[in-house]
Amino acid sequence: MKFGTKAIHAGVEPDPTTGAIMTPIYQTSTYVQRSPGDHKGYEYSRTHNPTRTQLQNALAALENGKHGLCFASGMAAIDAIIKMLSPGDEVISTNDLYGGSYRIFTKIFQNYGIKFHFTNMADLSKVEALVNENTKMIWVETPTNPLLNIIDIKGCADISKKHNLILVADNTFATPYLQTPLDLGADIVMHSLTKYMGGHSDVVMGAVIVNEDDLRERLAFIQNACGSTPGPQDCFLVLRGIKTLHLRMERHCQNGRKIAEYLKSHPKVEKVYWPGFEDHANHDVAKEQMRDFGGMLSFVLKGDKVEDATKVLENLKLFALAESLGGVESLCGHPATMTHASIPREERMKTGLSDSLIRLSVGVEDAEDLIADLEYALG
Repeated sequence: MKFGTKAIHAGVEPDPTTGAIMTPIYQTSTYVQRSPGDHKGYEYSRTHNPTRTQLQNALAALENGKHGLCFASGMAAIDAIIKMLSPGDEVISTNDLYGGSYRIFTKIFQNYGIKFHFTNMADLSKVEALVNENTKMIWVETPTNPLLNIIDIKGCADISKKHNLILVADNTFATPYLQTPLDLGADIVMHSLTKYMGGHSDVVMGAVIVNEDDLRERLAFIQNACGSTPGPQDCFLVLRGIKTLHLRMERHCQNGRKIAEYLKSHPKVEKVYWPGFEDHANHDVAKEQMRDFGGMLSFVLKGDKVEDATKVLENLKLFALAESLGGVESLCGHPATMTHASIPREERMKTGLSDSLIRLSVGVEDAEDLIADLEYALG
């Protein structure tokens, strides 16, 4: 099936009891058994729920994977993945990643003896140079948040296989509409379903997709044992959201290109970060592993002053100033004080995350109205 057909049909079956075309919301905590241990595949909703099962199947199909697992948030999905490691293990990660990922790595798991190395993954030689006998995992986020750097997933997979490591790809920004990391050699794909996959800013959820049965068993054990699972109402909302994923992502990409080109020509803008530009550092890799370039972009103002960025953000009307991204409505944010505030300023500046950097999640409104909004805010 082509992607649009899969988004609507794959992994989802009509309700066997009534024939309902939409997966029912099984709002139940437990299930009646015929006799002890004799049940219909469901015992307790922390472990399994029919609404969640359908969503997990749909997500696996979209990512060209075998198994999907859903969690109460994207951070819960990250938490489960890192819990597969042991004290003394080491992880190599990009140095430009979501602030919440950086926070859980350095403030939580580092306290339990897991060591994290952060490096510029645009240069794969730097990645391989960090591999040692304690390395167990490579963590890739591409495009990165918020600088839209592109990391070569296939190149990282080659390093991972050479050294028998687990390669994790955070596919939140791209979604399977733009890239499928499992096809490029990743072992685990992780999502914050809160973003593009849900797509309507009305649900918080995370997911993990894998091919290997062993990885699925390990992660499913953690999912059940630690209990960070989503409810059926939220699963229903994401199931509904992904049915229009291909339509939304097509418009996000179209609008993203128009906004990026407008900002690049604006006299008050110093730099625009968007992988669709031919002068983007890893544009060729983006062309190779992505089907389009997405609706996320960031830009820096000339002079790089926080107060200038604040004024622009306060003057925007259609771009709502809010955390998160990937909804049908356009959002704007100031990473230095919002999503990436947990990263020390000196670390931010090293990676290029400057004080006036503004991140845009370009929605599916009419691009002309969004450009007019930016024109007014920039002055």
